[in-house]
Amino acid sequence: MQSIQHFFPLLDQPRKAVITAHQKPDGDAMGSMLGLYHFLVQLGHDVTVISPTNWASFLNWMPGVDKVIDFENKRELSVNIINSAEIIYCLDFNILHRTRNMETYLEKAKCIKVLIDHHQQPQEEVFDYGISDTGKSSTCEMIFDLIANSGHDDKINKEIATCLYTGIMTDTGSFRFPSTTASVHKAVARLKETGFNHSVIHENIYDNFSESRLRFIGNALLYKLDVLYEYNTAMMAISKYDLIKYEIKTGDTEGLVNYLLTIEGIKFGALVIDRDEERKWSFRSKGEFDVNAFARTHFEGGGHKNAAGGRSDETLDQTARKFKQIIKQYEKELQ
Repeated sequence: MQSIQHFFPLLDQPRKAVITAHQKPDGDAMGSMLGLYHFLVQLGHDVTVISPTNWASFLNWMPGVDKVIDFENKRELSVNIINSAEIIYCLDFNILHRTRNMETYLEKAKCIKVLIDHHQQPQEEVFDYGISDTGKSSTCEMIFDLIANSGHDDKINKEIATCLYTGIMTDTGSFRFPSTTASVHKAVARLKETGFNHSVIHENIYDNFSESRLRFIGNALLYKLDVLYEYNTAMMAISKYDLIKYEIKTGDTEGLVNYLLTIEGIKFGALVIDRDEERKWSFRSKGEFDVNAFARTHFEGGGHKNAAGGRSDETLDQTARKFKQIIKQYEKELQ
């Protein structure tokens, strides 16, 4: 994989491009896809944004989201577009299987593939150009760098700024995570020069949920919370019954794992949810405990040092019991 700087000259040569991200795109994934979309369109590229799956409804206000194609709903159209693409931009994921059923088609595509991501251990061999920087707060910050460093800072308009701010804000936990460096604030200051309203973005992201989601969170905190004080760890196991009872939709469980770290003394939070095809884990930590390594070692996952995910084919009860056994190995690290 050649460095992203070697790719910059190709930006000024209009091509047929596809932009994609990981399945169930969050604020950073959607923000980076749409931010890059609005940028490339200004340069004359023919651009299509394809999401591997659907996304949370609280992202539907974002400028350009109406043009995003859901691969699962329009597979034949999506495959044809991928096969005819000259460049595919892969954002906010480090390995192709995170695009779910798009993986095979992306792997077979004969065009130029560009990686822009901030997760550990990228699958570099499948990309022609790219950058993988775990020191960056978000992929949206990296798209900002791409635009600025390629000499196109003048192209940053209100639409781009709105999209990129969304991803930076969500992936930094509203600027409270350690990844919020000086460069993050400098980027936000430049984005604010376009005049977008950041208060409206916060409202759309955080104040835009259903009553049933709030009741679901209350039920989870009251009945599903398991605090393991001897390991400074808290966990939740959410059943499929709860998802159905409270009519939980894509995005409704986002942020639930973060509640676990608000408990005094807790350094490690783990959430497992019973999905149809598998059990999905979310891990969060404070300080030096590496949940990326934990997820890779025990739950076929990965991510960042303080935020990662995993999976299991076991039942909900089985994988929860497995977690409680495994955590005993980390008692000293979590003290």
